[in-house]
Amino acid sequence: MKRAYTISVFSENTVGMLARICVIFTRRHINIESLNVSESEIKDIYRYTIVVNTEQQQVIKVLGQLEKQVEVIKAFVHSDNEIVHQEIALYKIRTSSFYCEATERVVRTNHARILTVDREYMIIEKTGRYEETEALFNELKPFGILEFTRSGRVAITKPMKELSTYLKELEQLN
Repeated sequence: MKRAYTISVFSENTVGMLARICVIFTRRHINIESLNVSESEIKDIYRYTIVVNTEQQQVIKVLGQLEKQVEVIKAFVHSDNEIVHQEIALYKIRTSSFYCEATERVVRTNHARILTVDREYMIIEKTGRYEETEALFNELKPFGILEFTRSGRVAITKPMKELSTYLKELEQLN
């Protein structure tokens, strides 16, 4: 049965690493729903947060392929109840439509905030889960969204050893 999985991959920051990671998913015909790459808590180690919607056996195979990459230090898979996750969405709407009381109410009730106000447009920010950012999108749609963008999932696991613990264990094995 297909379901959402969040995969965390820790690797060295090398040219072409993202492409090699994406190829692993492409070969298995798994679509990446969300991708976020950032520095981790350890210098020169990067964290790839990848969301896929697939079957458990496919995810296990992908983890094995990811860990075969020389630069990959460790890869983990998590279900939604094992992580805390958020994303950020930015909405650009016409400034003239904001002066409507209904738009102000939509922004306030969705716990969004206004980042920029220009004569022609304003930019609204919403941080939350996908469902929350999508709900605000749907509520702002009647007011005319000029532009919209949403980040990939940013996630931190609840029950996980620190990456530094894994690195120490690897050093002891070598």
